[in-house]
Amino acid sequence: MNSVTVINHPLVQHKLTIMRDKHTSTAGFRQLLREIATLLCYEVTRDLELTTTTIETPLTEMKAPTLAGKKLVFASVLRAGNGLLEGMLDLVPAARVAHIGLYRDPKTLTAVEYYFKAPEDLDERLTIVVDPMLATANSAIAAVDRLKERGAKDIRFVCLLAAPEGVDKFHGSHPDVPIFTASVDRKLNDKGYIVPGLGDAGDRMYGTK
Repeated sequence: MNSVTVINHPLVQHKLTIMRDKHTSTAGFRQLLREIATLLCYEVTRDLELTTTTIETPLTEMKAPTLAGKKLVFASVLRAGNGLLEGMLDLVPAARVAHIGLYRDPKTLTAVEYYFKAPEDLDERLTIVVDPMLATANSAIAAVDRLKERGAKDIRFVCLLAAPEGVDKFHGSHPDVPIFTASVDRKLNDKGYIVPGLGDAGDRMYGTK
């Protein structure tokens, strides 16, 4: 798993533990997901390229660091991806946003697309795909497939939890896309859920079943 970065910061792990607890409320889960997304965003953007610009502080003129190149893109895999998206936009409010509507067929577990909208010039931008769970990896693979079709070349995938089976399958299709996650859990069950996991992230975010 050389292309997987597990973000083991104490605050990330503490918040994740509370999110796993089945007694955590919908409101609490949603807020924690937003908070943890900001922490994950720090790691996935750690190596963004910088340039310098000249500014004036209240005391003097100076050359100061600023982000270089075009604004990055957050690509949210609907619907649960929006929980991570909001926290990341808190940190990078100028980022562009893509939305990829996918749902998992309950019988085949394959990803079915129902919506896609993305900024132009993806080939010139870093694209960060966000989806809380990397389970079967079918949705993640389909999302990256569509982004590459639109020209995206520099892509990273951020999730809250991953299963070893999902990591292997994802990198079988997209070995060039690194994964950033808070945990690689034990396994998938026969229904395609991550174990021990935290249940269905979308349902826990929005109070649905």
